[in-house]
Amino acid sequence: MSAADLTGAVLERLQATPDPRLREVMTALVRHLHGFVAEVGLSRDEWLAAIRFLTATGQISTDQRQEFILLSDTLGVSMLVDLLAEPAESGRAGFATETTVLGPFYVEHSPAREYGASIAERPSGEPAWYTGRVTDTDGNPIAGATLDVWQNADDMLYAVQNPDSPPDNLRGVFRTREDGSFAFLGVRPTDYPIPADGPVGRLLARTGRHPWRPAHIHVIVSAPGYQTVATHIFDADSRYLTSDAVFAVKSSLVRTFERHEPGSGPAPDGVPPGEPWYSLRHDFRLGRAPG
Repeated sequence: MSAADLTGAVLERLQATPDPRLREVMTALVRHLHGFVAEVGLSRDEWLAAIRFLTATGQISTDQRQEFILLSDTLGVSMLVDLLAEPAESGRAGFATETTVLGPFYVEHSPAREYGASIAERPSGEPAWYTGRVTDTDGNPIAGATLDVWQNADDMLYAVQNPDSPPDNLRGVFRTREDGSFAFLGVRPTDYPIPADGPVGRLLARTGRHPWRPAHIHVIVSAPGYQTVATHIFDADSRYLTSDAVFAVKSSLVRTFERHEPGSGPAPDGVPPGEPWYSLRHDFRLGRAPG
């Protein structure tokens, strides 16, 4: 049996797959996977190393850490799926806000918080006042839209990564007012490295890559009758905007934070007296759901 004979035999058996989409996906997967193995002349030792790598990836994954998502992110697969799913016009004027990767640290059921509330349940960085509106692509406000937000603290960790942190620190769910407006107090985001103590981190090191992500805050924006947007707001001053470890930066999502010195004007509730704070306005546009 030749290598081509083997590939042909596997592909032939897949033709019995009842689900046409599964048949299409598995056929392409086998064709490309066999082609990769043949192209690089994969040795038995290399094949075994790959099996061990995938095994270690599964073993380190938990409810708080998804190493397979991290692997997908760092190989650019997550962003490729995002790009293929997103309309080409997204991010332009008059079109929906661009999406980007969800990331491995999203946790469902963050606490509902009131308009203008703080998501910091302990000191976590420089205070930042986030405001904006959620509208449709024509600029009409969407009342009652949901914003699910989460970010890392100045220790470069998300709450789910830090056993000493309140579990809901720097997380919250907000709803827009009648005019589509929202407001909350968070912190100015900081650059941080993705977890590099596992197989994905070792792979990055072996391939000469750094593990750093540019400073950002995550937001999932949703409303009945509209397409959900999972996106970031990136800090324009981050030094990793052009070398994000997970390839997730889109220029339409980069914003500049404005610094406010103590005494320069009224500070939002929750800003410690005598401390500087930042503000950022960012609007989100949602497209209508199909049908």
